[in-house]
Amino acid sequence: MDYYKYQALGNDYIVIDPNKSNLNVMNENVKLLCDRNFGIGSDGILYGPIYENEIIKLRILNPDGSEAEKSGNGIRIFAKYLIDSGYVKDRAFQISTLGGTVNIEVLDENATLLRVDMGVASFLSEEIPVNGALREVINEKLLIGDHEYRINCVTVGNPHCVILCSDISERLAKELGPKFESNSIFPNRTNVQFLKIMDKNNIQIEIWERGAGYTLASGSSSCAAASVAYKLGLAENKMKVHMAGGVIEIEITSSGHIVMTGSVYGVSQGFFHKDLLKRVNGKIDARRVIKEKKT
Repeated sequence: MDYYKYQALGNDYIVIDPNKSNLNVMNENVKLLCDRNFGIGSDGILYGPIYENEIIKLRILNPDGSEAEKSGNGIRIFAKYLIDSGYVKDRAFQISTLGGTVNIEVLDENATLLRVDMGVASFLSEEIPVNGALREVINEKLLIGDHEYRINCVTVGNPHCVILCSDISERLAKELGPKFESNSIFPNRTNVQFLKIMDKNNIQIEIWERGAGYTLASGSSSCAAASVAYKLGLAENKMKVHMAGGVIEIEITSSGHIVMTGSVYGVSQGFFHKDLLKRVNGKIDARRVIKEKKT
């Protein structure tokens, strides 16, 4: 197969396995494959497994061609792919990303429910990063247009900006998300979450993802929003994060580690049509032509 497609709470990714496909994942090819009209359509591409010193490495590519440091949903999806494809037999293993190495635990028979230790959150401006003096970016003022917002910034391996709101919606995320994402205060751009506190054990978010746009669900966004809610004393250390695509459970341990539990399911797998291959490789895959002539 040329590709495998999975979804985690409606957040869908294409897995491209370099051990099975010779696809060049350059910027323009990623954009084409992720396009929902001209390609397969997805919220990104997961490229791997790549082996480095016996550790499985994953590259996470956004629909705009940029590379993400970490993705909670993407990691769970890739973990299930590794199990489905026989790369991994154990129920506990590690995956390396640009945002750090994460520990995976499979919780059910079909690997549709997984627990991921996403590491420790940092609110330090230098680590997120956020421009300006070294500080924890908590309840800080940021002017967007003519309106002043209070932002809380955090990294869980990738940058996030969380805005507390009394009411949230898809429309709000689409309208304001791009303005926060590309604000000059964020040198690497940022993911954006609009956060509503439901109660001490339940929060709700609408998400604008850096390089992807409006997203039904996000694992790293859930971790970021939960970390902010806990930091501000608005939630307990165990909570459910409600999103348009579904619910993720977050636990912040006594050591500060963020443990995420969520579902993932396979969608499809298949071959690239030769017309698409002409566009992504600049020519038809020679192996495919030989195979077609034989048949």
